[in-house]
Amino acid sequence: MQRDKFIDYLSAEKRFSDHTIISYSSDIDQFFVFILDNFKIENDILEVNFQIVRSWIAYLLEKGISPRSVNRKISTLRTYFKFLIREGIIQESPMLRVVSPKAKKRLPLFIEESQIEELLDKVRFEEGFIGDRNKLILELFYVTGIRLSELINIKITDINLDNNVIKVLGKRKKERLIPISLGVTEGVRLFIEKYNINGYLFTNLDGRQVYTKLVYRIVNRYIGKISSINKKSPHILRHTFATHMLNNGADINAIKELLGHANLTATQVYTHNTIEKLKSVHK
Repeated sequence: MQRDKFIDYLSAEKRFSDHTIISYSSDIDQFFVFILDNFKIENDILEVNFQIVRSWIAYLLEKGISPRSVNRKISTLRTYFKFLIREGIIQESPMLRVVSPKAKKRLPLFIEESQIEELLDKVRFEEGFIGDRNKLILELFYVTGIRLSELINIKITDINLDNNVIKVLGKRKKERLIPISLGVTEGVRLFIEKYNINGYLFTNLDGRQVYTKLVYRIVNRYIGKISSINKKSPHILRHTFATHMLNNGADINAIKELLGHANLTATQVYTHNTIEKLKSVHK
């Protein structure tokens, strides 16, 4: 069913991130298991039709899978069948009549500005390299809105201290330049000079690049000191960056570019938080 070739296509041509490819792989494998167990389809993808896909969607919803997660799986199938059409294996996608279930809109969680000020100005960090590193990690997340994977992969060569910009590699290997303030630039400069940093900006004491779970734990620990918010992840700081930018009058198109969003729709979700704030002020 061209499963491996499809995954190679996602990596080489679509240039999806490793995390996205893992999700797509899981979705496809789940679909293959379903059609084998319920329709005895093992090798002939031509047997898959609209009714079978609709049965899978109904099965997922009956299992209690959220509409948001189901829609992601539907997106995976759409991409998969488009790939098969491109390869000349099928003539028409069975996804054409598929209607995605409505997902309840969730407003992005964020941290209040006063809490961020407390985090960066009042919270005590460890003395020495670990404390300085952890504080700079939190600061860069907040002032740039970058993703966890982008922060981890920042190298010294990606930082232009003279022009106050950092280059990051985003989704689909797209590079973008993000401006930083003079204060943050000076903080980065002092950190590099003080600890003679080479290679990656953020490392452990042994000089090895920090890893995802470590950074997640750092963010979780320190956000817990100033906020009772349920999710204490690096992505919350990304949401916080975008929300605070909008609240302070930044242009939404500029925020889109800073976040590295492919289209404006992904950025517009933050306007709802701003509207909710206006409503509360009005009340």
